[in-house]
Amino acid sequence: MRERITVRVLLFDPAGRILLMKGRMASGRDRPGAWFTVGGGADPGETLEACALREIAEETGFTAIDLGPPVWRREGQGVLHDGEPVIFKETYFVARCRGDEPVRDGWADYEHDLVDDIRWWTLRDLAACEEAIYPERMLELLPDVAAGRYPAEPMEITVSKVR
Repeated sequence: MRERITVRVLLFDPAGRILLMKGRMASGRDRPGAWFTVGGGADPGETLEACALREIAEETGFTAIDLGPPVWRREGQGVLHDGEPVIFKETYFVARCRGDEPVRDGWADYEHDLVDDIRWWTLRDLAACEEAIYPERMLELLPDVAAGRYPAEPMEITVSKVR
């Protein structure tokens, strides 16, 4: 099975809100979606940092970004939008921006089809959310990251399966 190098971004605004997207897997269009971070696959030869900035721009329209360090790593099996099974090798970066309303101008057709919402969340609202949130340990680990307390090295947060 092919490995897919992927960058996810914990994107915060000045008020400490985090931007999350809600979407569904192509294989589960009729099932409820889940909330997840901005991000996507790295292009061949692209650095993780460059990938993070590109994905933020594509998925939100934001280009004035203060990119911080990688804080988490996660891997597991999943399926791409075209049905290809892969092993996702995710690196989660912290980033900060002005917190404007995101735009969907840079989205691929499949993203318009599978992503239902994108919005800013306070940590309190996120803790009260009854829908699925990925990564699974986000609610446990996010308060330290939001407060600027980062691990010296990216923390391994792998669980049994990546969606």
